[in-house]
Amino acid sequence: MTAAGGRPICLGVIVAAHGVRGLVKIKSFTETPEDLTAYGPLHDEAGRRCFEIALTGRAKDLLLARVARVEDRDAAEALKGTRLYVERAALPEPEPETYYHADLVGLPVEDEAGEPLGRVAAVQNFGAGDLIEVEGPDGTTQALPFTRAAVPLVDIAGGRLVVRWPEEVGPEEVGPEQAAADAAATKEGEAG
Repeated sequence: MTAAGGRPICLGVIVAAHGVRGLVKIKSFTETPEDLTAYGPLHDEAGRRCFEIALTGRAKDLLLARVARVEDRDAAEALKGTRLYVERAALPEPEPETYYHADLVGLPVEDEAGEPLGRVAAVQNFGAGDLIEVEGPDGTTQALPFTRAAVPLVDIAGGRLVVRWPEEVGPEEVGPEQAAADAAATKEGEAG
């Protein structure tokens, strides 16, 4: 079993080789970085390559690891950029009010009246909290904070997210009538 949309969940990425004996540096996406190997075998996105990984230490915010059958720097460098996945079923169920990003991405998004607005394209965090990126039917995206005020309902089992757009942001583009009214109001303000 995999996450919503048939995707396994990415737990980390190999970012560099370390030394000459085949060690790699891994950026872990797990809450506790060392839990990277706690959920069973890791594999590439396609599921074609399985990686036996033994953690050997830390290098700042990265993990140092030995990958089975990787014996030198050249072999380690060839793995740079490889994302490490685990099957969704291997992970514990999240606590209430917490979600795996992979379970959210792809969910249909609707407003409180049930009108479809698009789908969840991504979940981002740039340091000020999680943002839900909603892709509309026309391909444009808008972000809104992933808070109870902006996202009052997350229904993983029902396959939907309900959003409440802040007053200053709306799900649709400004129409030509509104753009003309805004322009006229701006000119009135400049003339006064």
